[in-house]
Amino acid sequence: MSRILAKDTTPERAVRSALHRLGFRFRLHVRGLPGSPDIVLPKHRTVVFVHGCFWHRHPRCRHAATPKSRVAFWREKFAGNVRRDQRNFAALRRLGWRVVTVWECQTHESTRLWRLLERRMPARPICAAASSPRGKCPS
Repeated sequence: MSRILAKDTTPERAVRSALHRLGFRFRLHVRGLPGSPDIVLPKHRTVVFVHGCFWHRHPRCRHAATPKSRVAFWREKFAGNVRRDQRNFAALRRLGWRVVTVWECQTHESTRLWRLLERRMPARPICAAASSPRGKCPS
């Protein structure tokens, strides 16, 4: 488990790239906020968590399978991760932050990720036409 990255993972970089191309500017891993969110958009009071499907138990995802050995250990480990996530989300909401979760499996296809972020993010700035996946700003 020591080789598991906490920052700058491939899914996180994909989300950051898409947000930047949508025109958002953000900060990374702000320690002063509960859960140290992966991406923080202070101007929009929004935080984005990029969760691995395996570690954070994405419901109905094939990547969230439980290992066959040491099942009790893994169940407790995963349950603790989910409880911690829920506590952090509740604390952030109490502080007035909007919480957005992006799952690892949602980052594999750039067009799907783009549409997901368009729906979940607050009113976004005007995007640069050349930077969108289709070569133009989505309507």
